[in-house]
Amino acid sequence: MQGWRREMYFRETRLPWVMPSPNMPTVETALVYPGMCLLEGTEISEGRGSTRPFEIFGAPYIDGVRLAEALSALPGVRLRPLVFRPTFHKHAGKGCGGLQIHVYARGEYLSFKTGVGILRAIKALWPERFRWRDKPYEFVTMIPAIDLLCGGTEVRRGIDAGAHLDDIAATWRAPEAEFIERRRPYLLY
Repeated sequence: MQGWRREMYFRETRLPWVMPSPNMPTVETALVYPGMCLLEGTEISEGRGSTRPFEIFGAPYIDGVRLAEALSALPGVRLRPLVFRPTFHKHAGKGCGGLQIHVYARGEYLSFKTGVGILRAIKALWPERFRWRDKPYEFVTMIPAIDLLCGGTEVRRGIDAGAHLDDIAATWRAPEAEFIERRRPYLLY
């Protein structure tokens, strides 16, 4: 095989094992991403600029031990306090207290609810420091980033009001049930 053809063959046959993004390096990252991407709607680092984006998160003002204690009831996950220094993106070059997510029971773990719970806890523990992202997100300027990520205002309003996590989660139960019903005919296996 000629050199360039051989190289193309190997590149094409390796595609299924290539990570889809530098910010999605592991299967574990993909598992936590649906909830942890909500941090993009805040000024909290979602771990970009680290070796474990979305699996670790934090900010210079966060006490990881205190936050882990506040989140100890989240199902299917263990949260390990840490300090990390992002090399780029939010809080680049600064020491950030935070947590690393370890999913130990995939059947119990609820990624989106975990992400909302994390935002709720950080806002409750550090209300004077917590900030929603106010810059445009994905080129959208008229909708707050968190509302764009959540598909509406309910999550942000619930967190701002100090609502219980289960009350906030109740706001997405009906749309979730509707989606499950709509997708049913398309599930082949």
